Amino acid sequence: MMPMGRRTRGRRDEPESPMPEPAFRLDSPTTEIYVGDCRAVLNALPERSVDLIFADPPFNWDVPYGDWNDDRPREEYVSFTHDWLDGCLRVLSDKGSFWVNIPDDTAAEIVVHLKQRGLVMMNWCIWHFRFGQHRMGNFIVSKVHALYFARSREQRTWNPTAILEPSDRAAIYDDVRTRTTKQKEPGMRVPLDVWYGLNWGRIQGNNKERRKNHQNQIPEVYLARVIQACSNEGDLVLDPFLGSGTTCTMARSLNRRSIGIEFSSAIAQSAFERIQAGAIRLGNPAASTNSFHAHRKRGVNGKAARSK
Repeated sequence: MMPMGRRTRGRRDEPESPMPEPAFRLDSPTTEIYVGDCRAVLNALPERSVDLIFADPPFNWDVPYGDWNDDRPREEYVSFTHDWLDGCLRVLSDKGSFWVNIPDDTAAEIVVHLKQRGLVMMNWCIWHFRFGQHRMGNFIVSKVHALYFARSREQRTWNPTAILEPSDRAAIYDDVRTRTTKQKEPGMRVPLDVWYGLNWGRIQGNNKERRKNHQNQIPEVYLARVIQACSNEGDLVLDPFLGSGTTCTMARSLNRRSIGIEFSSAIAQSAFERIQAGAIRLGNPAASTNSFHAHRKRGVNGKAARSK
């Protein structure tokens, strides 16, 4: 792993960028927060030095993100998207994974761009939430795409046992076969590619994770799953759109080094305060099933008991 905070030469067709000093920094594990345009900061970081990237970019929905203009002409926004994607690819390591949290508007453009750049698509996951904003013009949005790419299927870091959850057969149907299987973890499974359940909803209202003056905050269990699955302790995690600071907060709680980049100095300050305070929900979120269905008790002879 390459040290943080040192600049190496960029690509031959790109000018070198001077490495800025982090606006905020913590040790054990190292956490660095940079304030500025992520494209410039990414171009100053060492090439292929980051083990995991999680990006939750502005959606161009005219949301107030401090000084950032979130209502750009479509062509300009797509060009910006390609630029920061390429900046992330420049720093992604050979074993690295790259996650992008994005709505319907731009998911296809991102998938096509990353495939054209040679990345391997591992999963097209869905983060599903139950409280979409009401509308009458079309169906209510209740999801965001969680796009999972890697440089190499074979070389990528992948820790499935760190994210196991109870299977429906074990948790809902109480299937005895799940307890007699030859699996190392009987009754457990790798999560499905649609994510929902306890603590997976949108961060709003009186949710104890909620940070004031932050928009579109992602739940901690989401980042915990991504970080545990796709990095190891001591690895370097990067978030080019730090926002409320969830990525760096969870990286620290899981003993990963991290870099966060934020355009707004005020938002970066608030995120750093959260990172210092630490994660709200600690422990393994896979302790219970995330199924929509209630547990079905077994009756006589193993048959499911019917409720009256």
